Amino acid sequence: MGDFDIRTADLRAVNSMTKYPSIPTYHALDPRNGGLLDECVPFRGRVFLTEKVDGTNARIISLPDGSWLLGSREELLYARGDLIGNPALGIVAALRPVAERLAPAGRDVIRVHYVELYGGRVTAASKHYTASQRVGWRLFDVAVIEDYADLLAAPPERISAWRDGGGQRFLGEYDLLKSAAVHGLEWVPRLATLEAAELPTEIEKMHALLGERLPRTTVALDGEPGPAEGIVLRSEDRSTIAKARFQDYERTLRRRGGRR
Repeated sequence: MGDFDIRTADLRAVNSMTKYPSIPTYHALDPRNGGLLDECVPFRGRVFLTEKVDGTNARIISLPDGSWLLGSREELLYARGDLIGNPALGIVAALRPVAERLAPAGRDVIRVHYVELYGGRVTAASKHYTASQRVGWRLFDVAVIEDYADLLAAPPERISAWRDGGGQRFLGEYDLLKSAAVHGLEWVPRLATLEAAELPTEIEKMHALLGERLPRTTVALDGEPGPAEGIVLRSEDRSTIAKARFQDYERTLRRRGGRR
C-alpha cells in the first residue's frame, strides 16, 4: 500500500474511518430517562482507570504519504499546508504544532492520535480547568488502520458499520504509553489499576469510587482545580472500555432517593 495520495483520496471516507467510536457507560443508561441501570460492562483482568476530561474530542490523522489532517469529532478541519483552517473550538491552533512534529505514520498505515482539548471556551466546564482561558490537551487513544485501501473504496454505510462494529485497532495500554513517550505527548492521567473483581457493580459503590479516586480534576491548567467529569475504564488490551461520569451517578441517586 504505497500509492495513497491525499490529493486524490476520498476524504469523506478518511473522515469516517478515523472518527472516534462511542463509548458505553459503565452502568447502562436507561433510554427512558437517562438514568443508570444496574447492568454494567463486564471486565476481565487488569483495568486501568484514567481521568475523563470534559472538553472536545479532536484527531491528528497521520497519512501514508506523509501528510496529515486535523479534525474534530465529526469533521475534518485542516490539512497540512492549508493556508486557511476551520477555527472551530481552537483545535487547529492548538494541535497544528503537535501534528508538525509527529513522526510520519509509515507507508502502510493511517495512524490517528485522539486527544481531548479542554479549557479556553471549549465547553461550559472549561472554568473548572482554567481561570485565564488557557487551552490544554491530553492524549487518550491511538488507532492504527492498516486496511485503509479497502475502506477508501467502500460505500459510506460499510465504513460506518466497520467503525461501529469495532473495526478500528487501538493500541493497548503498554503500547499507548510507549507511543506517547516516543512522540513526547502528554496522556490523560492514570488514576489506578484494579483487578476486574475489585470493580464495584452497585451504582452507589461506583459513585463512591469516583469520589475516592477523583475528588477534583488532576489536569487543571491554572487556578484552583474544579470538579472532574468522571473516569474512563480500560482493559489492558483495550478490548473493553467504558466511562463513568459523576453527573450520571448523581442524577440517578437523586431520583432513587426521591422515590423513598
